[in-house]
Amino acid sequence: MNGTLASARLMLRPQRIDDAEALHAAYGDVDLMRYWSHAPHADVAETRAYLSERVGKGDWRTWSVTLASDDTAVGLVAAGTKRPGVIEIGYLLARAYWGHGYAREAVSRVLDQLFREEGARRVFADTDPENDGSNRLLKALGFTLEGHLRADWETHIGVRDTHLWGLLASEWSTR
Repeated sequence: MNGTLASARLMLRPQRIDDAEALHAAYGDVDLMRYWSHAPHADVAETRAYLSERVGKGDWRTWSVTLASDDTAVGLVAAGTKRPGVIEIGYLLARAYWGHGYAREAVSRVLDQLFREEGARRVFADTDPENDGSNRLLKALGFTLEGHLRADWETHIGVRDTHLWGLLASEWSTR
């Protein structure tokens, strides 16, 4: 799943280090990064260093979300294999692109890839309970809230709880 994924309005292509300048709009946004696992980036150099440490490395595969008409990254979707058949997902979209259904479309395309093309049996996500937008998106995509872990994460805003959301292949296949 390292190739480009397409939907009607979006393209998802493998993330590149040179996406740093465009993605800094998200990584540098204090409010957007409130519920992320690290603090906002101070400048593009920090975003570039962050991507340099991750692009093409480790257990996570990450796609930059672009509009179909433009190759500039406006967000990302990532998938990390936790064990055979079980994948964790994460996503981020620059604030200027909120409210257009782009996150739903991008995450849906990755879910199609994971379930229908790769044969995953389960996909899960963890969110901060106060991250209303992310929690609404997961619920709208058919995820089930499976748990609430108290004091699970230590982040730049303090110790936080986690909502665990899960989606099974059989549930996605009926969509």
